[in-house]
Amino acid sequence: MSRALRSLRAPVALAVALALGGCFSDRPTEPEGTAPVSFAADVEPILAGSCAFSGCHGTTNPNPGNKPLVLAMGQAYANIVGVASAELPSMNRITVGDPDKSYLIHKLQGTHTSVGGSGSRMPLGQAPLSQSRIDQIRKWAKDGALRN
Repeated sequence: MSRALRSLRAPVALAVALALGGCFSDRPTEPEGTAPVSFAADVEPILAGSCAFSGCHGTTNPNPGNKPLVLAMGQAYANIVGVASAELPSMNRITVGDPDKSYLIHKLQGTHTSVGGSGSRMPLGQAPLSQSRIDQIRKWAKDGALRN
């Protein structure tokens, strides 16, 4: 082996070791498709774009009662997380950490009557949300319903 090749062996071995080091890191990583869901970037736009209309869950709510469900930008979080549903007071609209005990999610899935709720699937008068959007909201609730 020539002197030039021997002098390259150590730097090449070091470069390979550094490159492979990232492949075997003990640093925890999230599986693909499980990135954190942001309320501000992911959930709130879904609710505002699909539910916050005049006569529905916009800033003027047709069912004001003592627990209005306003889903407009900047107002949705305070109206859903840890707030009992007016339609099914035994269940919160969003139960932190438990999407299966979150009435809003049941209304979006169309499973609300199976938990004792009433009324129609939401969004009323529109096509149901896609499963991927419902899954985002479920993941957000399951991961702590953060105001992020």
